[in-house]
Amino acid sequence: MKKTYPLFDIYWDEEDIQRVNGVIRRGTSWAAGPEIIEFENALKTYFGVKYALTFNSGTSAMHALMLAHGINSGEVIVPSFSFISTANAVLLAGATPVFADIESESLGLDPMDVEGKISSNTEAIVPMHYGGRVCKNIEKLRTLADTHNLLLIEDNAESFGASLNGKLAGTFGQSAFLSFCQNKIITTGEGGAVITNDENVYQNLILIRSHGRVEKNDVDYFHDTEIEDYIAIGYNLRMPSICAALGVSQLKKISTIISKRREVALYYNQILSEIKNISIFHENSFSTPVYQLFSILLNNPTDRAPLQKFLVENGIYTKIYFAPIHQKKFYAKKFPKSKGLSVTIDISRRILTLPFSLNFQKEDLDFIADKIREFFKDQQNKEEIT
Repeated sequence: MKKTYPLFDIYWDEEDIQRVNGVIRRGTSWAAGPEIIEFENALKTYFGVKYALTFNSGTSAMHALMLAHGINSGEVIVPSFSFISTANAVLLAGATPVFADIESESLGLDPMDVEGKISSNTEAIVPMHYGGRVCKNIEKLRTLADTHNLLLIEDNAESFGASLNGKLAGTFGQSAFLSFCQNKIITTGEGGAVITNDENVYQNLILIRSHGRVEKNDVDYFHDTEIEDYIAIGYNLRMPSICAALGVSQLKKISTIISKRREVALYYNQILSEIKNISIFHENSFSTPVYQLFSILLNNPTDRAPLQKFLVENGIYTKIYFAPIHQKKFYAKKFPKSKGLSVTIDISRRILTLPFSLNFQKEDLDFIADKIREFFKDQQNKEEIT
């Protein structure tokens, strides 16, 4: 049987199974169990922040964070080069997403374009850390936000553990949201979290997460025999105990996971840098990416579709992260004036994410690289014939 190379697989061990089994065998507190606080405390320690709150997805975490910061109108500057939920969460909160362009090195927001998009209606800037890298201009964006008295809310769904000048992604702004979906650095299957040093935001998040209910420190809703009070409108955005147990176990392995991801990626970089038809994202001395995605750029955008077809025929699966949000049917119709964004459009036409697994051996990576070379050699031969 021909070997296949999926886009990703999940790194797990027996401890993950034992932690989940422990919750199941307990026969109670599958929701609001002690693992929730345990995971939140572990996140606080890892990021060095005062508060962490878990959610049932990264999208829920972002939506709740918008509301917790009081963003229910006005404009929020976001990248179009992102997953659709980046814009959706802004709209769902009642505000308007304004799309800004990216730079081509880390694929983070471009401060110059962001500054040009700031208006009297702007409430916040939401930079995304792409694919395991830190947005290279995050410090400039923080300065820009401070200058204009705006919030800087980090989209750290993809770069858990990445750092810039020794500072972790997610700790540059007033708040950040995380994702633990199955293809992230650590995963709970589905899940998310918010980290912040703002007590008021944290207290608002507690209400938003659980129907606006006043929470007690000594007893959870399911074991409380007294009548609870509800002081705000809220949702049910809670993470289940089983997922939190998995998060605790996964986070204990974060150093190993990052080390293994970087080992695979550095070899990938080495062998792919020899192929002249593509470009790779080079590392630098002041940032440490964690490679949630391993993406390349095709020098010629017309090569992407046939390359994808050729690779899948050889058991190698690829995906495009991301196509521009502002060009999606819903957003193109709702916000037809989202023009420009030339770097976003260029990158989106040429980017391609390759398979990535902590179980890949050098021979697996060599096979993938060889197939990419074979494709371009075949292309060259066809051009010479014609």
